[in-house]
Amino acid sequence: MATLEEEIQQAGGALELLRSGRSGAYVFPVKPEFTNWRDEMESWRTTVALMDLSLHMPDLIVEGPDVFRLLEHIGANSFRNFGPMKAKQLIAVGHDGNMVGDAILFCLGENLVRIVGRPPALNWVQFHAETGDWNVTVRKDERAILNPKGRELYRLQLQGPFANEIFEKVNGGPMPEIKFFHMGQFRIGAYEATALNHRMSGFPGLEFFGPYEDLEGVRATLLEAGAEYGITQIGGRAYAAVATESGWIANTLPAIYTQEAMKPFREWQNARSFEGTLALGGSFIGERVEDYYVTPWDIGYTHIAKFDHDFIGREALEARQGEKHRRKAWIEWNRDDVAAIYASMYNTGADRFKYLETPMATYTASQFDRVEKAGELVGLMNLSVYSPNTRSFISLGSLHDEAQVGDDVELVWGEPNGGSPNPAIERHAQTKVRAKVIERPFAESKEGSGNRRLPALAH
Repeated sequence: MATLEEEIQQAGGALELLRSGRSGAYVFPVKPEFTNWRDEMESWRTTVALMDLSLHMPDLIVEGPDVFRLLEHIGANSFRNFGPMKAKQLIAVGHDGNMVGDAILFCLGENLVRIVGRPPALNWVQFHAETGDWNVTVRKDERAILNPKGRELYRLQLQGPFANEIFEKVNGGPMPEIKFFHMGQFRIGAYEATALNHRMSGFPGLEFFGPYEDLEGVRATLLEAGAEYGITQIGGRAYAAVATESGWIANTLPAIYTQEAMKPFREWQNARSFEGTLALGGSFIGERVEDYYVTPWDIGYTHIAKFDHDFIGREALEARQGEKHRRKAWIEWNRDDVAAIYASMYNTGADRFKYLETPMATYTASQFDRVEKAGELVGLMNLSVYSPNTRSFISLGSLHDEAQVGDDVELVWGEPNGGSPNPAIERHAQTKVRAKVIERPFAESKEGSGNRRLPALAH
């Protein structure tokens, strides 16, 4: 099979490969709806939501005496005090300081770490483990669509105002105290599970996992115990929209397609990999693929990156501290302009605008939409959804300092020149949507009212 490097050369360059649209938008391999996505999306704020994370994320298992040394070599975040029954978000940058990807590290033993998340960060770790002088072994527990053997673990999340009541009910008593980004064990009826506390909200909740063969029994136990609290199973349509509300920019472009220093990775990676089939789209058209790369500053990870150890990209990242960076931000779309997009579906002329899917309007695997203020580019939006919780379309991305909370901006919706080479994108006219820069949705109010932030869900 051809390598990623060969595929890029054959396509005429990285941008040509990425814009060909080979993968389209990522479809979550779970039932689209259990009831309806509107009620499902509201449940994590009003009652309690049960989310199945078992199928769509690969796990990379890294084991051996050098596992911590390897992760320190790759991660821009500190590994002080990291050890068994603790978790950590891995921030991986390339030699130029741009983001390769991020993932969650679950330390399950003295020399055993399970890495869970989008493929780019896991592939970057696997590449270094297999090509470097590290005393580790690696194996991958692939996501369901690539895993004929079946998954090793189930992974669920229960989040919402009544989550604690359900946890105590199935545990048969008070839950163990689990500190932030620590793990602990508890019972779900007849089953033992391991929980991670990594929520970023005022709502209680935990992510938890166990042997995959326990999944149906665990799910049935939770649904029975949670019936009186309005427990709601979350389908693929609602889950796909969750990152926008919770604040995780889930579809960044890994910074691996250029630079001579990254060529060994491109030659190691095959053409049909996640990186090789990733589709790039949106109204922003960069002249170079580097125009789409993001730094930890752009997506809100500066509080995690630490210069207390040597890691790939440290020198470049330190040198770029004084640069002008974007910051993570949300915008809310003008309702009248949203209505005009839907109304255009009934036009018989050439002014039909790009269709707005609900709840997830992002239509390609890695999307970058222009945000303008007074006609000037001030940032990029990556994820756009309709949120029943705000009763509006909102977008998550990154903005320059010229666009602050409360400012009026415009989001450019749709591809230029009537579309793109991606056959999944219909012919349409580009349009501008008035929008306003807003605070993080559901930020905790000073009065402590119910207007709270949504849970940060597993990647």
